Amino acid sequence: MNDLTKGNSLKLIFFFTIPLLIGNLFQQLYNVSDTVVVGQTLGVKALAAVGATGSINFLIIGFAQGLTAGLAIITATRYGARDYKGVRKSFAASIVISVLMTIVLTVLSLVFVDPILHLMQTPASIFANARIFISIIFIGIFASMAFNLLSNIIRALGDSRTPLIFLMIGTVVNVVLELLFILVFHMGVAGAGWATVISQVVASLLCVAYIIRSIPLLHLSKDDFKLDTNELWQHFTTGMPMGFQLSIIAIGTMVMQAALNSLGTDSVAASTAASKVDQLCSLPMSSFGVTMATFAAQNFGAGKYSRIMEGVKKTLWLSGSFAVFAGGLVIFLGKPIVTLIIGTADENVIQLSQTYFNIIGSTYLLLSVLFVIRNTLQGLGRRVLPTLAGVGELSMRIFAAVFMVGAFGYAGAVSAEPLAWLGSCAILIPSWIRAVQQLRNLQRAEDVVAGNPTAEEIVQEKSENAPSETAMGVTPKFES
Repeated sequence: MNDLTKGNSLKLIFFFTIPLLIGNLFQQLYNVSDTVVVGQTLGVKALAAVGATGSINFLIIGFAQGLTAGLAIITATRYGARDYKGVRKSFAASIVISVLMTIVLTVLSLVFVDPILHLMQTPASIFANARIFISIIFIGIFASMAFNLLSNIIRALGDSRTPLIFLMIGTVVNVVLELLFILVFHMGVAGAGWATVISQVVASLLCVAYIIRSIPLLHLSKDDFKLDTNELWQHFTTGMPMGFQLSIIAIGTMVMQAALNSLGTDSVAASTAASKVDQLCSLPMSSFGVTMATFAAQNFGAGKYSRIMEGVKKTLWLSGSFAVFAGGLVIFLGKPIVTLIIGTADENVIQLSQTYFNIIGSTYLLLSVLFVIRNTLQGLGRRVLPTLAGVGELSMRIFAAVFMVGAFGYAGAVSAEPLAWLGSCAILIPSWIRAVQQLRNLQRAEDVVAGNPTAEEIVQEKSENAPSETAMGVTPKFES
């Protein structure tokens, strides 16, 4: 386990992010392998069927990811505070809430899958395959919830490497099974769905085995599951807003997917392929954000508030620099990569994908700021803010669906993403400015209790001890 409250913050953040980045890369390979295998073997219509369910998948699975990430923030905070009994209580509460939410999500998603597909104007030519694929993914919600919970808990203790290893193994299993089910057993898009579910089960079981063998801190007893109402409520009110945040964003994505579906199969296929490239290029920014949630939570629990602000500044520089590089990459090299993915020379699909890259790539810097600030605030325990930020994104996506698509067609649909990022940042940045002031006040109080000089006292002492400019033969200058 790694303690993120001691040592060089930039070095810790960077090396904690690397396994997350590689892990997120392999997580995306779950979806990219679906896209490549389906696109190359089953054709554009099958590819469009898988792509048309992406926003529905995000609605449910995104909720699971957000919920478990929120639950793990409490675990990380208690670990930073050296409250090890509280860590086990947090893990137990997280398991209870995750099991209950898995049951609810599975039932609701399977009952309403057809109405949702119809509501999203899924083209009749791909409806049957879309229904088959997404139904299988919903059956496997338990596997996604389990892996996300266990990997987030392990990361909360400062270990981002082990979940990466298990994710890599799961990805290999996914690709092998996908090729087997589609090329050998001819299961069609169902093969891609079942391969994804089984691979997530494998990754989850590996997490369980690792915790049993190597993390005594997470070995739970019956007493750990004796949870009072306050304990469950604290976890529920922290995890649910983050789950709702991603679900609200997903609802906005579904609104845009419906608008995109109305533009035809070529538009759906182009966005499906281009979005895979986009997701891969945005992974470092996303990974820096996830790192900051754990970094902020551990240091907040340890009472090291100035360290949090220092970490945010350094991470913004790192993530922002990559955003500029990634934006140029997708704009200039995206087209040949899409051609490789879809295995077709359809000029209209290729040109639409380039439009996607031009709009998205030029606004990556905004996305990098969004990831860092949002996750840091979540790590500080801001419970309502994620939902408000999600509402900001939803509002902008609805605006794009209602006005931009009609006015600009496919380009208007793609512009929904940067508009959504802008809407979220409009809420998050003022909140971060207020949080900085609160962190400074908390650090001053901590310094007073510890008997350490405050920042103001240090400045004053330096000023009193420094030789005057006049004494050094220098005439003081005043800036206008």
